Amino acid sequence: MNAEIRTDAALRAHIDALEALLPRIAAEFAPATFASSLSIEDMVLTDAILRNKIDISIFTLDTGRMHGDTMAVVDAIGAKYGETIRLYRPEPAAVHQYVTVYGRDAFYQSVELRKSCCEIRKVEPLRRALKDKRAWLTGMRREQSVTRNELAIQAFDSVFGLEKFNPLADWSEEDVWAYLKAYDVPYNALYDQGYRSIGCAPCSRPVVAGEDVRAGRWWWEHPESKECGLHVGPDGKLQRSKATP
Repeated sequence: MNAEIRTDAALRAHIDALEALLPRIAAEFAPATFASSLSIEDMVLTDAILRNKIDISIFTLDTGRMHGDTMAVVDAIGAKYGETIRLYRPEPAAVHQYVTVYGRDAFYQSVELRKSCCEIRKVEPLRRALKDKRAWLTGMRREQSVTRNELAIQAFDSVFGLEKFNPLADWSEEDVWAYLKAYDVPYNALYDQGYRSIGCAPCSRPVVAGEDVRAGRWWWEHPESKECGLHVGPDGKLQRSKATP
């Protein structure tokens, strides 16, 4: 950690643990990759990886329905760190078929159609991004939602067949913001407009006082269904199996 960066003891412990874990992942699970959603959590990991020059590649999923402010973060990363984040996009033919058969915004009609859209725009591109990798990282945190409250820092992903790390699992939202401030990390401008969890534009909205972090994602659905398919196991539930870090 840079000597000039001042943080409280709790956050410093989180940062020290993170900066110890990332090189271990790079050394023991090469090639490893980080799937960034360009969220505030993922900007913490992006900064820690790029600032410390850790050999973990970074990519993001450009679904074709993202906010302009979200995609602007890619340019901000390039400007600050001099690195280009790889973009994975959905197969045009699959998108065309979905829109032709169901309609562009059919995901509002049912959970099944919403998950089908996520499969095309997010899950299938993720499969391509993870091909031939031994580990992948995410910025998920336990306190984000009821579906993530047992999230492990390290677990074997039985769907994609590789090790999965959630280095910020035990971080609070306050920890994340404190890190971004301490290291002057760029972030999505939509957070300043009341957003706290940001995905595709038609599936995200700002939250109001008293709502949880992910209340603005797929707000028309029950909280228990609010996963896109990127992180669920064969049973359709979030993978929670733990391994020794």
